[in-house]
Amino acid sequence: MLDNDFLQTLWLTFKLAFITSFILFFIGIALAYLFVFVNFKFKSIFQVLVSMPLILPPSVLGFYLLITFSPNSFLGNFLKEYFNISLVFSFEGLVLASVIFSLPFMVNPLQSSFSSINPNLILASYTLGKNKFITFFKVILPNSKLGIFTGFIMSFAHTIGEFGVVMMIGGHKKGETLVASIAIYDELETLNYSLAHQYAFTLFIFSFLVLLSLYFINKKFISQVNS
Repeated sequence: MLDNDFLQTLWLTFKLAFITSFILFFIGIALAYLFVFVNFKFKSIFQVLVSMPLILPPSVLGFYLLITFSPNSFLGNFLKEYFNISLVFSFEGLVLASVIFSLPFMVNPLQSSFSSINPNLILASYTLGKNKFITFFKVILPNSKLGIFTGFIMSFAHTIGEFGVVMMIGGHKKGETLVASIAIYDELETLNYSLAHQYAFTLFIFSFLVLLSLYFINKKFISQVNS
């Protein structure tokens, strides 16, 4: 029998993942478009910064987020005093940290999809008198469905499995910041292996199904392209 705390923690975990992925959907599309279709100064540096969470230790990012938004910092104090917003040890802080840390998992698949679009399709759209806005929605996005799906699913799954960043910025407040990855650690500390197993097995099955779905969708997409 699943207890309320277990279900509440899972609900919070998937809620965080969905909100993070939803926000990243718009940010990722904008950044991928800039990286592929717009030339600007320091573009390479900007791309490196976006991709850094792929190799940056989560505790490093979590530490600097914690320092930046601490009530003792200028920014943290400003947000608290004028907007009554506290990002440290709050769900909002978890969302911000997750968006930053999962950013490359959304941007990279989209950037790859945008780059693989036949330039002649875009040129044909311009030749027919369509502006960049219409071309983006009528040509670029429809031809990037696989990248969009992959980016959303990978961002969702990565957010669910993240430990270091959410631990640093969110802690483990029940019903507010305690997500499944942190709950496993907490239950192991109290030697509650049964509940830790429930969390771990749930995340294991979810990760397996995510990768399996991506495998079949990619396989189907490739077969459609080759046919």
